[in-house]
Amino acid sequence: MTMQFHIPTLEDQQAAQDLKELILTSESGADIEIDTQSKVITIESKASEETFRELIVAAGHSIKED
Repeated sequence: MTMQFHIPTLEDQQAAQDLKELILTSESGADIEIDTQSKVITIESKASEETFRELIVAAGHSIKED
């Protein structure tokens, strides 16, 4: 399943890399693409959306609801 999250607190490439590494620590099979310009993260995984929401928030980021 493909999920997208808008993360307004994603300030730079280093923050994006840190978030990606954190997610992969928990969900190593996830395919993650992060666009720091639009502050959107796209995740392809079998894990639930709630799992990724919790990981993103635990990393200190907020998720903008559309």
